[in-house]
Amino acid sequence: MERRLAAILAADVAGYSTLMERDEAGTFDRIKAIRKDLFEPGIAKRHGRIFKLMGDGMLAEFSSAVDAVECAVSLQRALDERNSTVLEGERIQVRMGINLGEVIIDGEDCYGDGVNISARLQELADAGGICASGKIVREVERTLSFTFEPMGDQQVKNIAEPVSAYRVLRDGIDPERRRQSGSLALPKKPSVAVLPFTNMGGDAEQEYFADGLVEDLITGLSKIPSLFVIARNSSFAYKGKALDVRQIARELGVRYVVEGSVRRAANRLRITGELIEGKDATNVWADKFEGSAEDIFDLQDRFTESIVGALEPTLRRAEIERARRKRPDSLDAYDLYLRALPHSYANTPADTDEALRLLTHALSLDPNFAPAHGNAAWGYEQRFLRGGFHPEDRAAALRHANIALTLGADDPQPLSMGAFVHSTITQDFERAINALDKALKLNENSALAHGFSSMVHMFSENYDRACDHAHKALRLSPFDPMNYHPYLTLAWVHLFTDRFEEAVHYSNLAIQVNPGFSILHATLVVSYARLDRIEAAQAAAARLLEVSPGWTVSEFARMKAIRPQLMDGMASALRKAGLPE
Repeated sequence: MERRLAAILAADVAGYSTLMERDEAGTFDRIKAIRKDLFEPGIAKRHGRIFKLMGDGMLAEFSSAVDAVECAVSLQRALDERNSTVLEGERIQVRMGINLGEVIIDGEDCYGDGVNISARLQELADAGGICASGKIVREVERTLSFTFEPMGDQQVKNIAEPVSAYRVLRDGIDPERRRQSGSLALPKKPSVAVLPFTNMGGDAEQEYFADGLVEDLITGLSKIPSLFVIARNSSFAYKGKALDVRQIARELGVRYVVEGSVRRAANRLRITGELIEGKDATNVWADKFEGSAEDIFDLQDRFTESIVGALEPTLRRAEIERARRKRPDSLDAYDLYLRALPHSYANTPADTDEALRLLTHALSLDPNFAPAHGNAAWGYEQRFLRGGFHPEDRAAALRHANIALTLGADDPQPLSMGAFVHSTITQDFERAINALDKALKLNENSALAHGFSSMVHMFSENYDRACDHAHKALRLSPFDPMNYHPYLTLAWVHLFTDRFEEAVHYSNLAIQVNPGFSILHATLVVSYARLDRIEAAQAAAARLLEVSPGWTVSEFARMKAIRPQLMDGMASALRKAGLPE
């Protein structure tokens, strides 16, 4: 008998008996259709073969562990999409287990512990989930960007030795689903999330000030290489929500949470804060800092240094020094910049106009304030690409981008903004990548830099690095309103490599983050059209025209960051869906 090493995927239908009891014929037909429409072609596409079918499940063999894991994730995503159009009581959810081991080949069948362990891992998986062995994870973790959450050593039926098991987390789960499905794995570094501070001043107009203080604190902590810091936009997803600290720590995948308050009265400022261990909500550190409003940066530095000292006592003062941001010369300019930020993040045409108004005022007071130039560059870039390709917007975007790259050479934010604007407007990808690499050397925790890096590497068709940066951005800031950038990267990478089901999946996730951005809807149309799912493509096209009534294929095709041959293919698919020329 032949023996060989193989990756075995085991799958069964969760709640099969209940489904059959409720509707035997209907359940049988739905399972049969899923097998024919999704599983058989999906497994063949990843170079696998089904070697055993059961009433509620199947076993498949792959020569590659990477193919097995990618296939499992792809099938679960396709099943999620299919279930989204089915009544809840009729949905089919599948549990999957994957193992790498030696198997015995007997004709078309496979036997041995390699197969048996896969079946036992499948029993450990959640409905709609995937459980992989330690052997699989060690084989694929450097190649694939999925998160593997340890489940510990598991004693399973008819296997003498405990089996190391991992839950495969499919990146891109929205906040509500993550809250229902559990926690993210903890990074190896000390990890922290800084939550929005409470404004104790009683003046709602000062809310932006408390938010800006927290943003600067997050920036300072993020620049310290020995820490893993959740990005601002994911922390701010909890603003105004009364949730338990332990729950927040689980959802964000961090060991520590910082909470605090700000009171600003006349020219006096008081900051209070505490560092909390997320597992059991114990207080690690607490302190308060008082001074005049003119001393805000000194107060922030003292606050940041105290938190770092509590997290990592061995950190040297030099790391704190490297974390300091270049200060604006005018506090009034800084104030206007803080007021502009929420409008920049909102990213609607009206908000972009308001952000640019505030940023222009800030720069009139402090022409050398690099972060304001970075945000202004991005604002004008958005106007140019989404507002009719007017030459004056292009010129303004490049002017501010160049200033941001020069004045902000020691700050990841203006470097990232300036680099991205050059990639989309001038297609100088080499310059953009160099600036983004510099930004990540300054702050490897910058979700913004990783997100923009994913886009620029995708434009330059370095797809592996693009996906690496996209997944890193999503892990650093899972609830970020800017996450449509890494999701769009993943959608286009899969689209351009003929993996259209995954392109549909990531397009939908991008739209969930920013439903008003026409490019995301256009990408979904193309993905459906390339699958020859014309009705779905036409429905997505109708939604695109609702979002952007004057949208045309020819206007979309004016984007220069995508290679002409790839853009021609996208334009053809858009026409296939009936969109106007």
